[in-house]
Formats: sequence, structure tokens, C-alpha cells
Amino acid sequence: MCPIDNSSKDQYQCSSSSSDASESYERSSTPISSIASEGELSQKELEAPDINNQDEIQLPTPFVPPSLCQPTTTELKSRARELPEGLGLPSVPKEDACKVVDPQDVGTPDGWIPRDSRLVRLTGKHPFNSEAKLKDLYAQGFITPSNLFFVRNHGPVPKVSEEMASDWTVRIHGLCTNPVSLTLADLRTKFRVVTTPVTLVCAGNRRKEQNVVQKSLGFSWGAAGVSTALFTGIWLSDLLEYVRPMKGAKHVIFEGCDQLPNGPYGTSQLLSWARDKRKGMMLAWAMNGLPLEPDHGFPLRLVVPSQIGGRSVKWLTRIELSDTESQHYLHFNDNKVLPMPVGPDRARGETGWWHDPRYIIRELNVNSAIACPDHDEILDTSNKSPEETFIMKGYAYAGGGRRITRVEVTLNEGHTWNLAEIQYPEDLYRTVAYSDSVYGTLDLTESDQCFCWSFWSFEVPIATLKKCKSIAVRSMDESLALQPRDMYWNATGMMNNWWFRICIHQLEGGKLQFEHPTSKFMKTSLTSCSLLTVCAVAGTQPGGWMQRVKDEGRDPSMPDFSVKNELSEKVVEKPTPAPISMTKPGNSRKVTLKDLKAHATAEHPWFVVHGEVYDATNYLDEHPGGPDSITLMSGEDATEDFMAIHSSDARKRLAEYHIGTLEEDLIPNKENLKEESSTASFLSPKNWKQVVLQNIKNISKDCKIYRFGLHRPDQELGLSIGQHIYVRMRRKLQRAELVEELVQRAYTPLWNLGDRGFVDVLVKIYYPNEQYPLGGRMTLGFSELRAGDTVELKGPIGQFTWLGDGKALLNGKEKDVRKIGMVCGGSGITPILQVLRGIFHDATDHETSVWVLDFNRHLDDILCRDELDRLAEEYGSRFGLQYSLTGKTIPEGWEYSTGRVNDEMLRTYLPSPSIDGIVCLCGTQQMVQALKASLTRLGWDGDSQVVVF
Repeated sequence: MCPIDNSSKDQYQCSSSSSDASESYERSSTPISSIASEGELSQKELEAPDINNQDEIQLPTPFVPPSLCQPTTTELKSRARELPEGLGLPSVPKEDACKVVDPQDVGTPDGWIPRDSRLVRLTGKHPFNSEAKLKDLYAQGFITPSNLFFVRNHGPVPKVSEEMASDWTVRIHGLCTNPVSLTLADLRTKFRVVTTPVTLVCAGNRRKEQNVVQKSLGFSWGAAGVSTALFTGIWLSDLLEYVRPMKGAKHVIFEGCDQLPNGPYGTSQLLSWARDKRKGMMLAWAMNGLPLEPDHGFPLRLVVPSQIGGRSVKWLTRIELSDTESQHYLHFNDNKVLPMPVGPDRARGETGWWHDPRYIIRELNVNSAIACPDHDEILDTSNKSPEETFIMKGYAYAGGGRRITRVEVTLNEGHTWNLAEIQYPEDLYRTVAYSDSVYGTLDLTESDQCFCWSFWSFEVPIATLKKCKSIAVRSMDESLALQPRDMYWNATGMMNNWWFRICIHQLEGGKLQFEHPTSKFMKTSLTSCSLLTVCAVAGTQPGGWMQRVKDEGRDPSMPDFSVKNELSEKVVEKPTPAPISMTKPGNSRKVTLKDLKAHATAEHPWFVVHGEVYDATNYLDEHPGGPDSITLMSGEDATEDFMAIHSSDARKRLAEYHIGTLEEDLIPNKENLKEESSTASFLSPKNWKQVVLQNIKNISKDCKIYRFGLHRPDQELGLSIGQHIYVRMRRKLQRAELVEELVQRAYTPLWNLGDRGFVDVLVKIYYPNEQYPLGGRMTLGFSELRAGDTVELKGPIGQFTWLGDGKALLNGKEKDVRKIGMVCGGSGITPILQVLRGIFHDATDHETSVWVLDFNRHLDDILCRDELDRLAEEYGSRFGLQYSLTGKTIPEGWEYSTGRVNDEMLRTYLPSPSIDGIVCLCGTQQMVQALKASLTRLGWDGDSQVVVF
């Protein structure tokens, strides 16, 4: 368990209680090899390291992130200690840890963390996701300083004090015969401490190239989402042998302590891989000889070499051996390469793709990039002889411990290829073994696994380069996996590894300008310098040849550099995107208005979009919004509603249901033209009606109640218990110019039978975050509303209606119901509360019993609790109420449940399956799917006894 410390940065004042401050971060060191002469190591005298006395191994002292260590008396070292020069190993970074909080972090949850301003932010101010400029990263060499190591955070960084770190424990449990909780002291004394170089790579590395072709679900990583460090800790395989996995254990689940909207970050490994020492998995507490930085998992993280960075869980607190893979939200909803035909909107709407084990990413694929020449670098060849050469440089890596066996460079778009020279700095660690009191054992002498990047170079004559229009690089690993020519675009934008191409522009005066695929592309004013560089910017900024090609109306995924490349001041007008076809080719059928109206039914609904007729009969059960939103428009023109809320993927799919073209125009519904009766209720199922916002009541930090006035003070809403309404509004968005966006969604009002003249809508606002940078379109629309603004309502809709006194209408059929279980999460309480009011405010009903199980992350997130508690107290014999908190921080004295829904909770707090019983659900799509599966296991019939609001 990781409590989050909210105290100030002063907690990291370093003391010298355990050792003199002047000796902090110092360590005794002993090469395992003897020194032959003049500090030269004798390769013949290498021996296995002697680390029998584990008590001699220490954590780096003080055990505080170097960026946060504030010395009190003596200047302390905050840079990685170099390994002895005589070892001949790559040098460790020589720069001091950053000590300054970036102004962009001030006022965010991470406002206490010093960060290097050279890092390029990819997701705005918060959460922090960043990479170095490719040129800066490559210039550091084999080992990356923590200041420039790429960062992938899903939310706020846990704030762990020095005292908390000293007491840090990791719990190992589940299907093992020796479950245990171990402190950092236990880890370093019970197990062999090792250090090994590892390259970590984000699965989104080079995603920006995919986002130019088509926006994916992820943010725009450049080509520097890769970094290498010396990690110190223990082998995971040793720990697993210590706890002795039981037969039946197939997976090892890892969980951090970060607090995210859908629970802490967690993922899993196959047990067979995790216990294989050749896979190199570690529990690490140090990088480059110093404590981990907060952004990199202080005080303990998992390090998984040769797999995507998302498998290396930070702030590690729990390890579970299980017969099933991790059930963490981001284990399923991230780090997948979905099939190319599955677009972002379809991926969001059809959750089955995320749970298909075929699409999970584990090992890295083969990849490479060009670091030199840099983006926008200008090479002046006017004063160079044709015989002079230019050296291209870059990196390459592979997954699964496989070695890069070749790197090839083409100067003519792949017609011919040239072999580049490859350097393997990792191999230097195979020539010598070393140990000291902090690094433990650094010994790759018997390892043949390749866990790190390699560097390549290619020397090209200036005369040849001047004739080139582009250069590209590709690499191959020892399994003969080769980087492809073409991009495999996918909804997550992950694992992008097509050829890395650079466009060459021939400028006046014999100057060459190099243009990378992405980054900020700008004009450069030339000076007398022969070689000029302009800083490239990754992230959301436009630029690079891919965006330029796209703006010229060409396909950036199929580049043709034979087209003349000119850098000019000419502004290229963006082409209008080709319209999406929503009809079947060759379908010439004409549909009469009579035929259309004959199918204005719930069983076989036809509707019209842009004059074309569609039959939705076979799609009713699949529709993510439920069948009602379709049947409401049966026999009608649904153009405005459909176009307002459906994605390009949905529009493409609509063609499957196209049956013909309407012969004549639809006449507007007469109900929409006649004046409203003085006794009529407000809602209309076929027509939108305008209401005015009267006031807004704040309920919590992100929940509000919006009260809208009906047309008359005495007017009834016209809603039955258990039903919902559609809300539609027009948002005004400031983009290149002021534009209007039509958005709509179904809501359940907070409504009582006696209410007149108004309707209250409870809304949880989904503000922009890292996972959804634009936030919730509809809920942000609500947040922009002010008193006097208008929205439109339509309804009622819903498959369930509570008729009263033990009677309900379910999918059009009346059913006797005396036992109702209800499970909800967050704002899903609104339809639950509506039904509770209908039951307990009914003076004729004395028999119907209700059980409610309400899940929320934190105590403050429980909505309408006063009313729920009051109903439970008044109707205790008929009303069972149970809350469960799923967050890390549980308030003292909490008397209810904790944790996410499981079969045992449902068995304990809901009624048993019966003929007169039903269960109503309202929550996220993932929550509802899990609940339906659990209820089926417990004996409930998912079709006739489970209601999803």
C-alpha cells in the first residue's frame, strides 16, 4: 500500500545520521577481475563475483531521488557515479540531476517534482509525458541521464517521502506456497543484487507519424521515446523461486500505487517468462547508481527488458501469482495493436477488441531511426570537395533479447540498399565483471541476450548526397524480422516501425536541408556557417515532410520523393477530405414513403439519412446506444441526430444497412407544427423541444445538477419511472474560426412523480486528461452552460419501466417483480434513485424489496448519499444498501466494502436469483460487461432478468 505524502519538498533535506554528508552517494568498489598492469584488466583472470555477504550491499545513500535531495551543510553529489575507467565500459552521464521545478508544473499535482526543461511535453501540463529532442538524446551516448530519460505517466506521480521509502514493502501473494511482504532491506539482503543495462522503449515510439496519416487514440510520440540506463535491483526469477509458485499459476500480476480514475496501473507477465532469468526481469530501486527519480518509479519499480515500456510497472507495491491475466483497466485498454480496419471510434465503442489476447503487445519489434542529420539541419556543400563524406548516424533496437544483425540505408527510395556499420556498446559489459556495495554485481560475461539499443553509422560521399531526394533506414534482427516499407496503421498508433525516411531539399548555393517525417518544420535563414541546425519540436506541433505532403493533397503513408521538393513561401491550400460513402455501390432501389412508414416499428425499423433509407433490424442488439435510440427514429428522417453523434467509422458501417433511396421528401412531423396543448406533458418521442437553464447546483468537484424550466410552471415532464431522455446542445468552439458542434446523449433525470415545471439532470463532467485530451464532448458542453442558455430534450426512451406495486415493463413485456438488485457506479446512481423513489414513495406497495450496491472511487464521489441513507433507515426491512470504495485511500472508520465488484460481493449484497427477481445495472461499459458475466455465473438470466440502464 502506498500512502501519498502531501508534505512539502523540504522533507527531502538530507541528513548525515547514517554517514557523513560528504560521503553520500560514495561506495566501495571492487573489480572482480584483477588489475594486470597500469590499470589494465586481465581477461584471463575474470572470476565470478563474490557477493556472499549480502549485508554489504547498500541502497544508494541517502536513499532519496537526487533531484529532491536538498543538502544542509555540504554539497552532495547528484550525478551518477562513474564506473572505474579501467573497465572500459561506456561512461555514465556526467550531468547533475535537475533541481528546478518547471513553471509548467506549478499548480499541478506534480508541482513538487524538478524536471528538465529540455524535455518535450507531449500531453500539455499534466499528466507528464515527455521525450528528449532526438538530437539531444543521441548526443548523450549509450547511457541516458535521468534528466532526459523519456517519461510515461498516466496520472499524478505518487509522492513518497524518505521515511515512506525506508518502510516500503511489496506484497507477493496468490497462488504460491510462501506468500510474503518484503521491504527494500529484505530484497537487498535476501537476494543477489545485480546491475544490468536495459533500454526501455514506449510502445508509442514514432506514433506521431501514424497520427499524421490518421489520428489514433494516443498522443504524438516522436522517435525519442527510447532511453537506456543501468538498473540495480534483484532478479524477478529469484523472488519467484523464493515464494514457490503453485501448480495452476499461469500469470504474474504487478500493481503500482498511482491513483488513476479506473484504479492503479497494473499489468501481468506469463509466469513461464517471469521465472526465466534469461528474460532479465528485475525489481529495481536505482538507475545509473542513484535512487530512482519520482517520474521513474521511486522507490521501486519493475524493469522488463526487450518488452514495451508499459510492462515495467512503476511504484511497485503488489505482485500476485494467478491463473488469469491482470484485470487492471489499462492492461486491457492500452498496449494493443488492433487490426488495421478497426478505427479509433470503433475501438472505443466495441470493447471486445481490447479483450482479445491476440492483440496484446509484449516484445518490442525491430526498429531504427536517423538522428544525424537532424530535422531542419542544413549542410553547406559549396566549399566541400566531391570526395568528402557525410556520416549519417542513428539507433536500432529489437525485442525479445534479439540482436540487431544488420542496418541498411537507401539513397534511392529502396531500389538499392547499403550496409551500415553497427556498434554494440552493450557487448562491452560482456568482457568484464564488476561489483561494489551499491551496484551489486554487474556481470554480463555469460549472457547472450541483447537488451539494449545499438548505434549505426553510414558514410556517404557529398557528391552522392547532393543527387539524393531522400534517405531511409531499415534494420533486421537475428530472427530475420525486417522493418517494413509500408506503415501498419492501427487505432492505438503503437509499434510504428516502417522505414525511417528523411526528405532532402536542394537549396540555393549548394545547401542541403534535411526534413524528418515529423517535428516542427520551419524556414531557416542562412548565415555564413556551413552547417546550421534548428531545434526540432516533437509533440502536438505540426511539421515534417509527412504533414507537408498531406497538406499538398498526397498520401503521407505512400511517400514519393520523386515529386519535386521545393521550400517556398507558397501556401498550399488543404484539399477537402473525400466524403465518406454511406451507401452500397450499385444499389438503385427506390423506396416509397408508404414503404418507409410501414416500417415505423420497433421490430423492423427503417430510417432516413440524407435521403437514403436504412434497415436497422439486424443491428438493434449491437447498437452501443441501445435499440431505443434507433426505434425512436423509425419511419423518420434521422439525418441530424445521426450526423451529430456518430463517428466516421459508424458512417462507413451504415452502408451495410443501406436498402435504397427515398423517392419523395419526408414531410415534417405534424406534431412538431401544432401548438402545444395546455394540458399536454412536455416530452415528445419524435421531436426535440427547447428548455432554458434556470440554475446550476454544485454537488462535488466534477458533478453538478442542472435545472431546466419546462414550457409551463405546471407542466408534467411526461416520463415514466425507469426511463430516460435525450439531451442535445450546440457547443460553440473556437478553432480557426468560431464553429458550432451538435452533441447529444441520453440522461436519466433526478425526478419525482409530483415534479412540475422543471427537470433536474445530474451530470459528471469529464474534463480533459491524458487518456482523453479533449475530455467528454457532451459533459464539457454542460460545463460551458450558463443560466439562460438553452438545450433540447426528446423522449422518453428506455427498455425498462416501473409500473408500480410489483409490476415492471421489460422489453415491452409485463413482468411481476418483488426483488430488485441494483448495482451502479458514480453518476450511474441516477436511474437507480429514480426507481427507488418510485417504489418507496408508492403508498400501495408494501412488498417489493430492493438491494443496492454502489461503487465509487472515493468517499466524496458518492452521489445522493443523504437520500440513499435516509431511504435505507426508513425502509430498512425492504432496502439493503451497501457502498464500496475502490480507491487506494480509505477513510478511517469506513464500515462498508472496499474494492471492485466480484462474485462474492454480488452473492452477499444482492438477492438470490428467483422468478420474481431482476437486477438493474448502470455504470461504464466495462463495468456492465463484467457484472453481466458475474451475474450469469451466479444463475441470473442475462436476457430476461438483467436490465442495463
